Amino acid sequence: MNKRVLAFDFGASSGRAIIGEFDGEKITLQEVHRFSNDPVIIGDTMYWDTLRLFFEMKQGMVKAKHAGGFSSIGIDTWGVDFGMLDKDGRLLENPIHYRDARTVGLIEESFKLIDREKFYGITGLQFMEFNTAFQLLSLVRERPEVFDRTDKILLTPDLLGYFLTGEKHAEFSIASTTQLMDAYTGKWSKEVLDALGIPERILPEIIPCGTKAGKVTDAIKEELGLEGDIDVIAVAGHDTQSAMVSVPTQEKDFIFMSCGTWSLFGTELDKPLINETSSRLDITNESGYGGKISFLKNIIGLWMIQESRRQWIREGREYSFGEMEKMAEQAEPLKCFVDTAAPEFNPAGNIPRRIREYCEKTGQYVPQTDGEIVRCINQSLAMKYRNTIDQIKACTGKEYPVIYMLGGGIQSHMLCQLTANACHREVSAGPIEATVYGNIALQLMATGEIKDIDEARRVIAASEPIARYTPQDGDVWEEAYKTYLKVTGQEG
Repeated sequence: MNKRVLAFDFGASSGRAIIGEFDGEKITLQEVHRFSNDPVIIGDTMYWDTLRLFFEMKQGMVKAKHAGGFSSIGIDTWGVDFGMLDKDGRLLENPIHYRDARTVGLIEESFKLIDREKFYGITGLQFMEFNTAFQLLSLVRERPEVFDRTDKILLTPDLLGYFLTGEKHAEFSIASTTQLMDAYTGKWSKEVLDALGIPERILPEIIPCGTKAGKVTDAIKEELGLEGDIDVIAVAGHDTQSAMVSVPTQEKDFIFMSCGTWSLFGTELDKPLINETSSRLDITNESGYGGKISFLKNIIGLWMIQESRRQWIREGREYSFGEMEKMAEQAEPLKCFVDTAAPEFNPAGNIPRRIREYCEKTGQYVPQTDGEIVRCINQSLAMKYRNTIDQIKACTGKEYPVIYMLGGGIQSHMLCQLTANACHREVSAGPIEATVYGNIALQLMATGEIKDIDEARRVIAASEPIARYTPQDGDVWEEAYKTYLKVTGQEG
């Protein structure tokens, strides 16, 4: 009989429950439930509606039962965010959203407590204000009393898994997003925790990626009308690392990009690469299945497109993403660029206005139409990818002739083609459902249905078509790249 497993894939704006059916050669996907993931602002704090998300998980399990059943569950989400449990296992408060303003300025403050080079040398992680370390540092400074009531903190996929099983742990890949884990030992860093004043006792045991983490409790099975043992597998809880399992190549050295709200751009290594160059370029070493390291940069991805669309809807212009791309195709190319990593593009709000202000401030053409805004974002992202691949090469000394683009962002044919043009490399685009395929493959590996990651990548490559884009107009893009470096302050 074919093996059927259930993947929960949570993004920053929506979640899905998807059954993966494995026939021994390929995986077939069946989406049984989709739901929105809407943050809630109360006062000056942005929260995740975590209990609602768990309610939606239950609905997904019921629908999956009626769609033919499943034998195991895997959960992947975004990184860094967490919930706090008291000694009785109750959630103390709704987890706070990584885009909340409570961590502003805390990176620099942390360097007063632990030297920057030492901090990076231990964790190997890119410094980003929303990392777990800085969220906890904000509690140390503003609400230290909360630690007296906290028994354990659980990162988002582990928290949702705990609600299913009652088991508390930290899966390896999601733990590596915290900036609290030693990149070499794979254990919590006592030196970092002590320097920041974070009590070590609140952190759970780290468990390997791709292992059985517990079973759905009898109470939940009775509530939902489920039968038999249902394993909960600790897949790569960080969605990027689940997506990594899906890179459709057998090459040892390759460049990948998991493209969604965020673009995670990098390569896979056998061990951390932490040196003066990677520190200066602020490149992260994130842990994944089998102890592999994803040596990558976190880049704002389709967030700017998504948030621009939300702004236009507020103004009464409700475009689909397909319509936005058509508008961008009609706009003249390479007229203006923005630095997508500039801090003004991180908060929610009027992104189109901020783009115009950036272009005016840097002496460029100021986009007038909505299509020109979309074109500006897409070509700026492509240039950011070019900049990042140059940085990765500077650290590894290796050449990468193909960029493997994965995830929902590859549905933008424009972005794929512009990436090929800017980076002067072929782009292999697919699978779209990279994270879900990886989640499912890790469940199948944990139960012995798939032998190893090489077989998983072959199976996934056979399960969904891959598109290819070849670079065009190389000289034009090379000149435009010089302009991009100048207007983003990176010239020379």
